[in-house]
Amino acid sequence: MRRHRITGLLGALVLAAGALAAAGPAHGLPRADPPPPAEFGTDWHDPLTAAPPVARPATRSCQVTLAQAQFRDFTPYRGTYTPPAGCGAADWSVVVLRLEGKVKGRQYDRLGHLSLGGVEILRTSTPQPSPDGITWSVEKDVTRYRDTLARPQPVEMLIGNVVDDTYTGVIDVTVTLTFHTAGPRTPAPDTPDRVLPLTAPTITTPRNTERLLAEVYATGSGGGCEEYWYLTTPSGAPYSCTADGGPHREIRISVDGRLAGIAAPFPTVWTGGWSNPFLWYVTPGPRAFDVQPVRYDLTPFAALLNDGRPHRIEVTVAGLPAGQSGWSTPTNLLLWQDEARQVVTGALTRHEENAPAGHSRWTPAGPGEQHRVDTGGDHRLTVAGYLNTSRGRVATTVTRSVHLTSAHRWTEGESHDALNATWTDRESVTHGPTTVRTDRTYTMDGETTLGAGDRLRTVLSLGDRADTVTLRGGRTVDVSRLDDRYTGDATYTANVPRDQRHAVATTSARHRVYGAQAPGGCYDRTVDTVQGTVTVDRRRC
Repeated sequence: MRRHRITGLLGALVLAAGALAAAGPAHGLPRADPPPPAEFGTDWHDPLTAAPPVARPATRSCQVTLAQAQFRDFTPYRGTYTPPAGCGAADWSVVVLRLEGKVKGRQYDRLGHLSLGGVEILRTSTPQPSPDGITWSVEKDVTRYRDTLARPQPVEMLIGNVVDDTYTGVIDVTVTLTFHTAGPRTPAPDTPDRVLPLTAPTITTPRNTERLLAEVYATGSGGGCEEYWYLTTPSGAPYSCTADGGPHREIRISVDGRLAGIAAPFPTVWTGGWSNPFLWYVTPGPRAFDVQPVRYDLTPFAALLNDGRPHRIEVTVAGLPAGQSGWSTPTNLLLWQDEARQVVTGALTRHEENAPAGHSRWTPAGPGEQHRVDTGGDHRLTVAGYLNTSRGRVATTVTRSVHLTSAHRWTEGESHDALNATWTDRESVTHGPTTVRTDRTYTMDGETTLGAGDRLRTVLSLGDRADTVTLRGGRTVDVSRLDDRYTGDATYTANVPRDQRHAVATTSARHRVYGAQAPGGCYDRTVDTVQGTVTVDRRRC
């Protein structure tokens, strides 16, 4: 993947490195290893995140190898999946996907995806390697794809790559699925009865659908300015990445041309981002290894879709200049069916939308000053409907509002480039007597400077937060919180041989989860690094 501008001249930096330390984490205390080196050497720790592993029950398990491939180009891996024979037909308590990767040499960070029967179940990106090689892993709970996993399926995986005399890193991955059987204390969860990939302009859904969700693996990626959409400026501003309306983006889904859902995109920073790979060699930014889909509750539209006819469900990226590529939006539909009814009837009863507002204002730099682009955006949508199920009439109301504020400042030539931005995405879903309210906040505050002696410094903080409250009959029954934060400060000398770059970097990643989403109700882990050495791996709770 390409780098942010500061510069094209710095975009493809990949450092020489030796074998990586593979020391395990210390729990609860700072590490007692030797002090970190004064600057980056040729050896640093394997990539790791502070995110929790998938909780696994102590029940019988079976493992299936889903894909095993070496990616040298843009040829996808294709294979066949068969469900395990020894762990039941589909009554699994948990299904865990695990990707284990290794790569050595020089290579960019690359984007990858994995699909099963056309259903995308993983979207990921890769770390940048050392010449002697790194290893890393990604875990994901894929239990919600039970309908797909219960039958033999074709497998397709691709991590698009380029290998030549300069970029030598072959990406070697193995992906497994581990199935854990249900037990008295770990019953099989409520998962969709059908999972349908949105691979054609129209789709026909089962006529007895009583709940309908969509998930969209939306990423601005693949090179070009949309990989760094949050830094684009309005056309006419003297910046290397421009877009007609600036950096305001919104992921929208429609049913038969009518807006059905809105969402703020997550501002993913890949492991080559902000012109400074030293920030990411050990600790990637939030979601970089496990790209989370945007989710929409489309249940208010289920009655319209239950007529047995094909309907058009489309995903668009608002703010993307007309005719411009750069976004990928693979989509799955997750459906629950009413087994006691062949047809579930109902109606869409409410559709209210305020006029979407998105604007960017460029203030040219005066003498000795910086250019500035201020951007804001707002949008609100409420949809409601009801379904006549076998258990009676059930009403669903979905309200969602998204908001953006950002300030982008830079100098002529972009030797100084800074962004401060906040995205909020607030959603309330009332389904029968239950209401779930989720407030999401994404933050980015960073600055890159190319100073005297070609010393390039990047200081950056990222935040991914979500607060969820569940009410039943108006009473709070559950509260949960996700708080995933990253901070980094890295400096090196540009435009010199590798052994003269004198790079230094400190990073800190802290991932906290409270409530029903965390094992035992609490998870809190901090990973700190200095010059690629893990100095703290602390777990609280």
